[in-house]
Amino acid sequence: MTLKINLIFEIAKSLLLARWKQTLVAAIGVTFSISMFITLLSFMTGLNDLLDGLILNRTPHVRLYNEVKPNPTQASLYDKTLGYIFINSIKPTGNGQSIDNSVAIMNSLKNDRRVKGAAPKVTAQVFYNVGNTDLNGVINGINVEAEEKLFHFADYVVEGNFIDLKNVANSIILGKAAAEKMLANVGDVIQVTTPRGDRLLLKVVGFFQSGLQDLDKVQSYASLETTQKLLGKPLSYVTDINIKLHDMALAPIVAKEYRLLYAADAEDIQTANAQFETGSSVRSIISYAVGITLLIVAGFGIYNILNMMIYDKMDAIAILKATGFSGNDVKRIFTSIALSIGIVGGLFGLLFGLLISFGISQIPFDTASLPTVKTYPINYNPKFYTIGIIFSIITTYFAGFFPSRKASKIDPVDIIRGK
Repeated sequence: MTLKINLIFEIAKSLLLARWKQTLVAAIGVTFSISMFITLLSFMTGLNDLLDGLILNRTPHVRLYNEVKPNPTQASLYDKTLGYIFINSIKPTGNGQSIDNSVAIMNSLKNDRRVKGAAPKVTAQVFYNVGNTDLNGVINGINVEAEEKLFHFADYVVEGNFIDLKNVANSIILGKAAAEKMLANVGDVIQVTTPRGDRLLLKVVGFFQSGLQDLDKVQSYASLETTQKLLGKPLSYVTDINIKLHDMALAPIVAKEYRLLYAADAEDIQTANAQFETGSSVRSIISYAVGITLLIVAGFGIYNILNMMIYDKMDAIAILKATGFSGNDVKRIFTSIALSIGIVGGLFGLLFGLLISFGISQIPFDTASLPTVKTYPINYNPKFYTIGIIFSIITTYFAGFFPSRKASKIDPVDIIRGK
């Protein structure tokens, strides 16, 4: 049995080398398809990861906050005869955007095993005072260390040191676009005013650039204490608690649970970024579709080449069957030829795909909107290489299976008689 298998492989090898130009063309087709499949997926998923990072790195998995809502108890009746007057359009009551019992909530979150960490935040609407002009702005008061740990804050600070927000009293990190409008430099002192007229001088210790130009025109960052001082609020005053989970998929369930437990509004990341995630999914589907189409086209090329090879080798097939080789043996010969082309072409395709991807990752990618990105993004996920070689083998197997089945049914008597 072993001898017969070895003989089948020797015959397959001879047929491959006899028409080596066609074999080379088929192998090159598979190599090209796998290379483009790997390169396309690596680049597109790398681009997706880059775009996801811009949004998701700075987005909490669950956000606790208090949205200002109209009073749920509204009366709109007016009865002059009875002397009753019901007032309508009753305005919101309570503490506005402040989260009640924020300290207790933070302590509770530390004991939840699903929570990776939580960062308190105070959002303050302000005006940047620039000469006689007031520019709209938003100061995000943050716990600097928690913001860096959970949301990679330092990655977006393009000038200055993020920790200076904690170490320097009354300091601010301006959005890069806002700083350019104000002609502010690191070390300058700017004045901000709240809508209630409270003013504070803040020292610029750095610039922040998120990659979203509209946000960078208004957003800036200060420490939690500085922002609370600006607003004239106590240290317990917090408008948001941004939560990162160990498993992002749990965000909708956790948000629903926290909404009831803490009597606050809770928004999960899937709801907040539904449209963005849809765009990423569509780009990935397109990448896979194009890559698989390339492999299928290569499979048709191998099918045509094997068909021609069988047509040319009718005499050889007839002799093989006349000397005792069965139809299954003939099928194994041509299937082996197809798999040899697929495996060799696929392995070279993986190698060239890796090299092309690496080459792309070295190309400079300089843009003012993405300061942290220096080269084109590439994702070297081993999954792509596994999918590529498996699909290469499957495609070439079926490309060889149908012609080999045709060859296995050839009647040697008909071939010899025809000659």
